Amino acid sequence: MDIKGSNILVLGGWGLVGHAICRKLLALSPHSITVASLTRAQAEEAVADLAPYVGETILAPEWGNIFVRTEFKDLNREELLAIRERRLALAADFLERTGTTSFQAFFLYDLIARRRPDIVIDCVNTATGVAYQDIYSTGLRLLEGLKGNDKTPDEAFAVEVEKLLATLYIPQIVRHIQVIYSAMKDAGTRHYIKVGTSGTGGMGLNIPYTHSEDRPSRVLLSKNCIAGAQSLLLFLMGRTPDAPYVKEVKPATAIAWKRIERGEVRKAGQSIPLYDCPPEGNVRLEGVFDTASKAGCAPLGRNLEGIFIDTGENGIFSPGEFTAITTTGQMEFVTPEEIARIVVWEIEGGNSGHDIVGALDGAVLSSTYRAGVMRSLAIEKMRALLMSHSDDPVAFEMLGPPRLSKLLYEAHILKTIAHSIDGVLAWSAEDLSQAAARLVDQHNDLRSRIISIGIPILLPDGRSLLKGPFVKVPADPRRTTFEISNDAIDNWARSGWVDLREANMSLWQHRLTQLKQEAALTPAGDSSSHSERDAAFWRFDRSLDEGEIVGWLFIEEEQGRRMKS
Repeated sequence: MDIKGSNILVLGGWGLVGHAICRKLLALSPHSITVASLTRAQAEEAVADLAPYVGETILAPEWGNIFVRTEFKDLNREELLAIRERRLALAADFLERTGTTSFQAFFLYDLIARRRPDIVIDCVNTATGVAYQDIYSTGLRLLEGLKGNDKTPDEAFAVEVEKLLATLYIPQIVRHIQVIYSAMKDAGTRHYIKVGTSGTGGMGLNIPYTHSEDRPSRVLLSKNCIAGAQSLLLFLMGRTPDAPYVKEVKPATAIAWKRIERGEVRKAGQSIPLYDCPPEGNVRLEGVFDTASKAGCAPLGRNLEGIFIDTGENGIFSPGEFTAITTTGQMEFVTPEEIARIVVWEIEGGNSGHDIVGALDGAVLSSTYRAGVMRSLAIEKMRALLMSHSDDPVAFEMLGPPRLSKLLYEAHILKTIAHSIDGVLAWSAEDLSQAAARLVDQHNDLRSRIISIGIPILLPDGRSLLKGPFVKVPADPRRTTFEISNDAIDNWARSGWVDLREANMSLWQHRLTQLKQEAALTPAGDSSSHSERDAAFWRFDRSLDEGEIVGWLFIEEEQGRRMKS
């Protein structure tokens, strides 16, 4: 892709890698670069630092937490969890079943919608941001509260439950990917590249740098889990036809450095106060040892200072720490400029050999020629069994979604009534609706098979429903009752009810007309490999094939085509 004249959004642009990428991009004259960071100070500092390299490019700062809704974007984690309404809103944002309109409430969606970038470069350490919320600490406090507790949980216990719900890792990363995909699709973004992490700087389970007493730490391994989950979600995004081109560069080593100097040492943006404990203030190790006690601690009134090397998001290291972690056989390191060069190379269409999504694409085992041959044999064997038995098990509702079973059974009912595609088109929609109702009324076994797998049958009047003891749609784990309205009925019928109404029969005729029109695009005399589904494939005057028709619908109507074979 040509970077010159393009609009670029760099998420995490203040950080070590993000800053290096912005500098590299500015030399290629993009139209604009939006530098996004967590805080206003960071974003504006990054823009000021980049000013000498700007040229004709428009440089603009943006700031806020990209993992939450816009109204929460400037709140830190403690502020988010301090108020019950915010905790519950966070949990709902990650856990509720939502659609595109709900995604629009997120700051990340708003940012992409306003800036409409051609390219999004994501340098945010997502895995750290999610996993270091530390689900273990909250979980252990809850576990302690549950031990021997036969009473109603108190308010403090309820607060911990709410914090846990707002901290669940997998719902957060899933929602993040849904939001960024939806936003980029709507904005017309053409290229997305992620600078990810391996979680342990390329080291294994024997990594000596633990961040805690564990080796390796559970929180660190959680970071690995999220990093891997994000890579596979990006792998899926890369196989989605309407998504931008997706790549990920994943450094498996330490990244350094931003600056070397002597000054105040800060951790997570906070100073480290110095204390002393003179020998006369020693603590006797008797009875109970309270790690939070300040007995014997004498504040010195100044903060920790020293010579350090700033490695960006990974923090600052002393000379000894940096020497140890980068020595041969330890984590070693890569410079941000090298990462920036690879990122720009990949955007421009080069093959650096470091794209994780491409590596996964090349390594996964895909469908095979032999399986294609065996498919025909399997279908022939099943058809032979169908010929020798009176029952026709159209769907079992194990594959899902309920819409699949609903469509298969509706196609089967149409086949039973009118036999072929041409036969269905020869009827009126009203007659098909009434004939379908008679069929369901007279064939107890068919009716029983449908409702027993959780698929209700909506009769032609649009208000009468045949159902079994449970239904797949609507579904909510919190309740079994739902308000009925015309819109709700239409939505439920579309999602997972066999719909015998005249309007649905008309929809089926429209679909089959589209199918015939698509097949007609291939001339009758064309015997090339151009078309997968021509008139000879469908055989309009012969018994329609429910599975092939619904598979075609999932491609055309649901936009569910497999992108790579």
